[in-house]
Amino acid sequence: MRASVLALLLLIAACAVREQADFVQAPTPGAVWQPVLVATTRGPDPDQPIPGWDRSYTLTFGRYVVSIPPDREPGRIPRPRGRMAAEPEHDFMLAEAQPLTDAQFESAVRSALSEQSPSQREAVIFVHGFNTAFVEGVYRAAQLKYDLGLPGAMLHYSWPSLGAPLAYVHDRDSALFARDGLVQMLHRVRDAGAPRIILVAHSMGSQLVMEALRTMSQTGDPAITAIGGVVLISPDIDVDLFRQQVADIRQLPTPFLIMTSQRDRVLQLSARLSGETTRLGNLADAEPVAGLGVTLIDVSAFSEGAGHFTAASSPSLLHLFDQLGAVHAALDEGSDGSLPLLPATILTLQNTTQVILQPMTETRPRQILPTWLPLR
Repeated sequence: MRASVLALLLLIAACAVREQADFVQAPTPGAVWQPVLVATTRGPDPDQPIPGWDRSYTLTFGRYVVSIPPDREPGRIPRPRGRMAAEPEHDFMLAEAQPLTDAQFESAVRSALSEQSPSQREAVIFVHGFNTAFVEGVYRAAQLKYDLGLPGAMLHYSWPSLGAPLAYVHDRDSALFARDGLVQMLHRVRDAGAPRIILVAHSMGSQLVMEALRTMSQTGDPAITAIGGVVLISPDIDVDLFRQQVADIRQLPTPFLIMTSQRDRVLQLSARLSGETTRLGNLADAEPVAGLGVTLIDVSAFSEGAGHFTAASSPSLLHLFDQLGAVHAALDEGSDGSLPLLPATILTLQNTTQVILQPMTETRPRQILPTWLPLR
């Protein structure tokens, strides 16, 4: 067991030049420049013009433009490995890094929203997970926006993860430390005129989102009504704690989607470290969350490697989402909160639904849902 745990830790840590922010010097033919607006409770990095690892009691803001290289497989965030420097033809890099004041951030959000069509005038906030450097979170937000074709303005909340595979307890404390900062960011975004805010969280970031929602509900914060949907990807949350959080929140935003995988090796390790058999993000069935009115989307069939970010890193799953428009339809303001026809097995239990997605193949008949699946 010790050998398998060590191997998994090495896999989690296998990231080259993780904290370094590489800047492009000029536009690269075929590259896409994706802007991301960021709010963070990280302190400054003394060696780079980006936030670093330290915790900060002050919420700060910035605008970052990510250069996404051409000819890249969907879901992948290539970074230099075995090369002396990053290359814009092959790697994710930064094209701009601009600090913003509170007022400038609100103005930038307002401007980004105005660029969207009226039906897509919403703000999508991505919250990263455990063991994440600042620039990695920004790259992931840009990748999600581009590969999933998410509607609306793309924003990112960066909390002070230490970016170390052995700093699990530190990161868990940092996620709790950062919950008030996320609430402040939600207020800023709502004040900028966002009619609808979608929260997308990964791993330990899901714990942060749930605690922020709990705080807002317990204090009667009116900003919670602006949240028009939540997506938790591989949530690293104790199942009993999640049930209690839902009870405290009372009325969950809808739709409320939970991406799960039974092949998530990182969550398997997290469960062992917590003395449990499972976490919310690798549930085998819907029974532990029955009656909560959430939708589990099981992507186990698409998981590879550590399997901890399958929903955003599997090319075949991204292709499925792209073909069926699943994410856009589920979060579209004009929809009834339903998912379109999917190659999936559908199970329901006490107002909770589990959707087990299956790869689309030409050799195997697809099991298609005969009617639309209600999420509300």
